[in-house]
Formats: sequence, C-alpha cells, structure tokens
Amino acid sequence: MTAFFQSLGKTVTAGVVLVVLLILATGGAGAKAGDHVWWAFVFRWLHVMSGVMWIGLLWYFNFVQTPSMPKIPDEHKPAIGKVIAPAALFWFRWAALATVVTGLILGGMNGYIVQALMLTKGVHAIGIGMWLGLIMAFNVWFIIWPNQKKVLGIVQASAEEKAASARTAGLASRINTMLSVPMLFCMVAQQNAGL
Repeated sequence: MTAFFQSLGKTVTAGVVLVVLLILATGGAGAKAGDHVWWAFVFRWLHVMSGVMWIGLLWYFNFVQTPSMPKIPDEHKPAIGKVIAPAALFWFRWAALATVVTGLILGGMNGYIVQALMLTKGVHAIGIGMWLGLIMAFNVWFIIWPNQKKVLGIVQASAEEKAASARTAGLASRINTMLSVPMLFCMVAQQNAGL
C-alpha cells in the first residue's frame, strides 16, 4: 500500500476514481452526463481544482519558500533553484492558465461572461473576481515567469540582472498574494452572498 502512494500519478488517478464512485453512489450529482448542468458542474470542478493548485502554490512561494530561503544553508540552496522552484513554477503557471480558461468557459456556458467582464450589477462580484484573476494570470505569465527564468539560470543573465529580476518577480508575486484575498472573496461572494 505504501508503494501505491509513492506514485503521484497513481494517487491522483485514485482520487479521480473516488470522485467517479462518489458521483455514481449519489446518483450522478443531480445531472445527466452530457447535459448543460453536468458540463457546467465539470467545468466548475476543474476551475476550482486548478484554482486550488494555483493559489496554493502562490501561497507556498510567499508563506513558505521565500521566507525560508535565508534560513537554508548556501550549500543546499541549489536544490531549491535547480529542482524545486522550476517544478513548482511549472505547475504554478499552468494552473493559472487552466484556472482562467476553465473560468472563462464556465462564464460563457452560464451566459454571464460579458456581463461579468463589464461589471454589470448582479454579477459584478464575479466580474471583479474575474478581472483580479486575469491580472494575476498576466503577472504569472508575463512578469513572474520571465523574471524567474533569469533568476533560476534558465535564461542567461548577469548577477545584476538576476538580482533585479528576483526583486521584480518577488514584487509581482506579493501583489498576486494581495489580490488573491479579494479575488477569492468575490468568487465566493457572488454565489453565496449575492453581492
């Protein structure tokens, strides 16, 4: 059993199988496979799953990795820069993209995407959340990732460029951390508080 959980692929597959069994056991979550309600549910679930990964990694970087780096002995820091950070940044940026894409698909499927992006009353909370998410995804792909490539040595850069890139990426990451709080509030408030 221990060997099973040492494989991330097997663990995730088992989680998906458990979801399928849960859906079957509860009568299909109240929707028929293939109808609009079912697809909307699937995309909402994918949106939440990718969002959890994205914001989870954002908060990992800001609450764990960045504050811990000064405490790590210099001889161990290459493991972070060469192994952990590139892998975390891979999942971070693709989770950001998946969150945006599934959210836009969901908004389109439910017929509120234009109204939300225009911040129309009735869907303005979800609209604000969408705009904050879009700004954050822009920061991930066009500010954080290009600068982190320099910091991690994926792209050639001088020591001065690496230091400047580290500051820029760190600032954009902190801005995203700040924006994640109201973004999450807006996403939940629309459905639950009707703001």
